[in-house]
Amino acid sequence: MRKLTALLATAVVGVAPTQAVAAPDPVPVQLVSITDFHGYLRPPSVADGGTIAGPDGKAQVVGGAAYLATHLQGIRAGHRNSILFADGDNFSGWPFEVDAHADEPTIEALNALGIEFSSVGNHELDVSKSFLVDHMTRGKCFGKPGVDSCFKDSTGRRFHGADFEFQSANIVDAKGRPIVAPYTIRWVRDHGRSYPVGFIGLTVPDTPVGSTSYQPDLKALDPVESANRAAAELTRKGVKAIVLNMHDGGTDASATYDNCINPTGPAIDLARKVTPQIDAIVTGHWHAAFNCSIPDPDGNPRPVVEAANHGRLISEINLQLDRRTGEVLRDRTTSTNHAVTRDVTPDPKLQKIVDYWAAAGERKYAEPVATITGDFTRTANAVGESTLADLAADVHLWTAKKADLGLIAAKPAIGSTALRQDLMVANSNKPGDADGRVLLGESWEAYGYGNPVLTVSLTGAELDAVLEQQWQGNKFAPLAVSKNVSYSFDASRPEGDRIDPKDIQINGASLDPAKTYRVAALAYTVIGADGYTAFKSYYRDPVRTDTDHETFAAYLRAHKVLTPAPLTRVLQKG
Repeated sequence: MRKLTALLATAVVGVAPTQAVAAPDPVPVQLVSITDFHGYLRPPSVADGGTIAGPDGKAQVVGGAAYLATHLQGIRAGHRNSILFADGDNFSGWPFEVDAHADEPTIEALNALGIEFSSVGNHELDVSKSFLVDHMTRGKCFGKPGVDSCFKDSTGRRFHGADFEFQSANIVDAKGRPIVAPYTIRWVRDHGRSYPVGFIGLTVPDTPVGSTSYQPDLKALDPVESANRAAAELTRKGVKAIVLNMHDGGTDASATYDNCINPTGPAIDLARKVTPQIDAIVTGHWHAAFNCSIPDPDGNPRPVVEAANHGRLISEINLQLDRRTGEVLRDRTTSTNHAVTRDVTPDPKLQKIVDYWAAAGERKYAEPVATITGDFTRTANAVGESTLADLAADVHLWTAKKADLGLIAAKPAIGSTALRQDLMVANSNKPGDADGRVLLGESWEAYGYGNPVLTVSLTGAELDAVLEQQWQGNKFAPLAVSKNVSYSFDASRPEGDRIDPKDIQINGASLDPAKTYRVAALAYTVIGADGYTAFKSYYRDPVRTDTDHETFAAYLRAHKVLTPAPLTRVLQKG
């Protein structure tokens, strides 16, 4: 037997190398992803990002769900093991027809595209955990079906939720429990054998305190630790190919969508830190476009890609798995970003969905919500007060219910105001409009950018400090106050000392510096993003109410007839 073994060994040694040691062909796996779709079913306008710089630097016209579907079909054609997924911020978008229908149009479109799973983006939590888990995922209705949610889709069926699942390894509830699964495993087949590929979801860590996604009952865990923990768990389960589907991003210095020059940002930093067990990283959130290869902590390169936003790009990563071990052969990995150009035939199935919801949006837009007897405009008087800003401050007080006062940044020190369009008595000549009538679409356009109203605690002294920050060097950033509040200021006094607390009246009583007041304002203002840093420094005990668009429409419906109030809430001394 020993001799026979030796002879066999000699025979093997004598065989040509290509016959003796040739490895079997690897198993190809195609990963196809989109990010930050934000409900852009219709092609975005040029002003709204409807172009992207191509490889030659020239602008290409891009976007639109029906064009996206056609490009996806072409990219995936001929790939036996192709996995299509999203990187978060799928819904909670800005198109009216989507927002007015509880983001359900986006889910119908993504279902039709064949999305298999998605990470949780910050905007997935713009309403609540329940909205994501119960409504968007499971199809549970809220409010009145057909009016508030569970609308009929383009096929005539009632909304049933997503045909795909969501993952996040780092967002947990107040008790530390994950709100969704941290990862998902997909199986690919080749020559009768199955191989697992794990996908870890990760969410931008400031989500629980972000302006739109502010959720005081949630918290974010460290993203690197969360990703490493999930990767270790997948490895223990025998998964050798692991992808990080991370809704956080970065940018690079290139001007084109399929390049990588000097990349920076949190996703790039994380890519250099997370465990080498992760073989590829898909990013989002920054609405950037890059195709990078970044070494892991062991020095081995792995792709890090981002596909812009609004359905303008598609990222493609092609992995090659070792047929014997299921490991990713890193040196054979390739990645490409593809522009969703409009020089192809739009997919008819998706086009039907787009057209259906566009028409539904037009009907929603024309719904009357109130009557006004005078114009509510953003035009400010000498002290920064305007009829539309005062109305919005009243809305904040009304929706918070237990607040002592409402505030809104009429002209913030930084960023943009939530007051976006005047409400005019004159007929706009849009379908359904008449003199004095306010349409739902007009209310949506006049106020809001998808922010929740927060009610927070401030002492009287802290509230005074916030009001003093209306003057910041050469900038005047007026804050409008609700109708139960008035104050006066002396512009001749030093900055930071222009309002005497005794001159601030709330419900007819002078401000008490030691008393705690409940203040209702948009989250963007509360967290200091508008430039009122005292707000961010002092606020506590936040309670979230409804989002701005919905709150404004509800207020208009409840009050039915509105007359602009005189601009007497703020007075200047001298």
